[in-house]
Amino acid sequence: MKRWALFIPFGIFIMLGFFLYRGLFLDPRDIPSALVDKEFPEFNLPTLVSNQAKTVNDIKGQAHLVNVWGTWCISCRVEHPFLVELAQKGVSIVGINYKDDNTAALKWLDDLGNPYIFSVDDENGTLSMDLGVTGAPETFFVDASGIIRHKHQGPITVDNWPELKKIWVNLSATAGN
Repeated sequence: MKRWALFIPFGIFIMLGFFLYRGLFLDPRDIPSALVDKEFPEFNLPTLVSNQAKTVNDIKGQAHLVNVWGTWCISCRVEHPFLVELAQKGVSIVGINYKDDNTAALKWLDDLGNPYIFSVDDENGTLSMDLGVTGAPETFFVDASGIIRHKHQGPITVDNWPELKKIWVNLSATAGN
């Protein structure tokens, strides 16, 4: 056997190490959503508050932030007061209560305020799976035609809202909100 062939495993090890090392510095929030510029997925789910069935047609006609949340989510608790503030300022927010206990979710909304026009009960996580949700909170910026224009992973806060507000203002101006 030739001597240079002995270095092949070492070369493979070095290349693998490089890719793993590079991966340590990637931000999972930088992973783009495959659904950006595509229609919001079809759904038919009951709302938390009134148990009324809602579909994708209920989010069309106006731009919305569609926020995936759960009472079990610590970051959602951090985000929630700011969502209430945004709703009071006229930002239209639809909620997707992700794999949660309805009693706990209703208590949460009662105690902390309800920023949502409506929040659907995604008990089995089917809508969230269709959206490619990897965790909560995640927020989708949806235009009046029901097209997802942006996806934000993590909480929306007073710190990141100025940048996200640019997207929202563009969506809502286009929709005539």
